[in-house]
Amino acid sequence: MEAVQLTGMRDVIGEILIELGKEISDLVVITADVGKPTRVYNFGQKFPDRYYNVGIAEQHMIDFAAGLASAGALPIVAAFAMFILRAWEQIRNTVARMNLNVKIVATHAGYSDHADGSSHQALEDIAVMRVIPHVNVVVPADIADIRRSFRAIVAEVRGPVYYRIGRDYAPPITEDHNYEFTLGRAYTLRDGHDVTIIGAGPILYEALIAAEMLKKMGVSASVINLLSIKPIDVDTIEKTARATGRIVTIEEHVIYGGIGSAVAEVIAERYPVPMRFIGAKTFGRSAKSVRELLDYFNINSKAIVKTCLEVIKYGDRRA
Repeated sequence: MEAVQLTGMRDVIGEILIELGKEISDLVVITADVGKPTRVYNFGQKFPDRYYNVGIAEQHMIDFAAGLASAGALPIVAAFAMFILRAWEQIRNTVARMNLNVKIVATHAGYSDHADGSSHQALEDIAVMRVIPHVNVVVPADIADIRRSFRAIVAEVRGPVYYRIGRDYAPPITEDHNYEFTLGRAYTLRDGHDVTIIGAGPILYEALIAAEMLKKMGVSASVINLLSIKPIDVDTIEKTARATGRIVTIEEHVIYGGIGSAVAEVIAERYPVPMRFIGAKTFGRSAKSVRELLDYFNINSKAIVKTCLEVIKYGDRRA
């Protein structure tokens, strides 16, 4: 059968896995009957003896990966983010409690599976994964971020990682930025002094558009790429809170327990400032595009501008 052609974020994952497969002899890829849509199928064509499709059995997929990790292999599991949630108990009890070196690639997250509706749109996964001890959570912004981070996640980071990406929607966000990925680091995409916008994933494209709109209004906005949600970069968050005195978070995820909550936990302890949260508040729905859903649920650049202007009204809390 012909290999799947490369077109988006998930395709880059498949491409890098093949590169890593040539370098790491004990790297194994496991999927739950979604090898083609997650793009790990191409790895299976190159390394059939290190590729396993366990069928529609996500719980088994995680337990199988845990067993392989216990035996010294380096397992990568790949499935839709929504259906990886079926295996939350196995991730907690079998992988995390033993701090096993299992990498979980969660594709089709957020609104990216726009056509399939709320049953396939994972808007709660960051919240439920970041509460598990030992599980690191990484959300790349775009293809350039994947190229910076995924290789390091697999080859250098020890322990479980939940690596969250979308399907195809991947506007360029970080291509012009020159930084190396370090787990636990956030990255400043734009400096400002009036308000800080913090987010992760493709939704940061809306943040950059909003920052340009605010500039035309005389408002200077910082934009922070919270690539590593757990561990979180407390120093960068405190620094930007002190510099701008206001924070707005944006996420393609529910506002309960996600990126906004993670940032608020840091702010509450280190340097409290006024905050506002933009994100989902309910389930998704079927649509023709991600763009249609972001506009329908008011998770876009216009909402960011409006919210930034509102939070600025609450006064200056800078040191």
